[in-house]
Amino acid sequence: MSGPVTSLVSPGALISPEWHKTPEGREYLAGILRRNRRRIFGLLERPSLSPQQEPETVSYKIYLAGKSGVGKTATVAKLAGIEVPPAHQETPGIQTTVLYWPAKLVQREKVIMFKLHFWDAGEQALKKFDHILPACKDKVDAVLFLFSFTDRSSFDDLPHLMSRVVESSESILRLVVGTKYDQTLHNEVPTRDIREFEHRWKVPVLMIRNVDGPRTPDGKALDGRAGIMEVAQFLNSICEHLWRHDQIAAGIYRPPDYTGEPKISFI
Repeated sequence: MSGPVTSLVSPGALISPEWHKTPEGREYLAGILRRNRRRIFGLLERPSLSPQQEPETVSYKIYLAGKSGVGKTATVAKLAGIEVPPAHQETPGIQTTVLYWPAKLVQREKVIMFKLHFWDAGEQALKKFDHILPACKDKVDAVLFLFSFTDRSSFDDLPHLMSRVVESSESILRLVVGTKYDQTLHNEVPTRDIREFEHRWKVPVLMIRNVDGPRTPDGKALDGRAGIMEVAQFLNSICEHLWRHDQIAAGIYRPPDYTGEPKISFI
């Protein structure tokens, strides 16, 4: 597949969007929970599942790009079920996080365990050290370009950011993520601008709220299962785009004309 162009895909075309709510889905999700809290995985760790549940695992490296303060670290924390930092702190060097997400393919009725390896680097570190960006891009499968709904300049800078990080000759999946979607009173990027951007650049825009979800009854930790329900739609969308990108590159899947709403809102 030549070039970094990412065409829009109708949500739910490849991955069952509600499977995580079924009894089977809940059994697989139990493997990424421990005492109703999200498990933190090391590089060599994996979910604990029974032999009958052992699914195929596919691994993807994902780099998050965006100006300082847009919410890269907070986005990864939200997806991984970790406490979202209460205030912005520049990421020193490179920070990596491993996240597992089970999903079921629509046509093949097969469960796939997605291993998502997120890479995040601080803006100052990128400017100071020349090796940071090449390390983040080495064998990368996808780049998430982040902007904040509360910072119009971060949205306007997206075309420049995409061209600077991903060259036209690279076959890397590109997705855009709008952060701080919950701060509606401070929203500087209207919906019509999002749709125009998607139409012009053919890059899907996902949205996320960078706030903690419900806590356990004792208030000491985040409620793992409730947190999973909050990010399920977002993670399904990322995995669907990754799987589709791989299938197209391998010549296995030929996408039909897009007919759905490309934008995925994270509520």
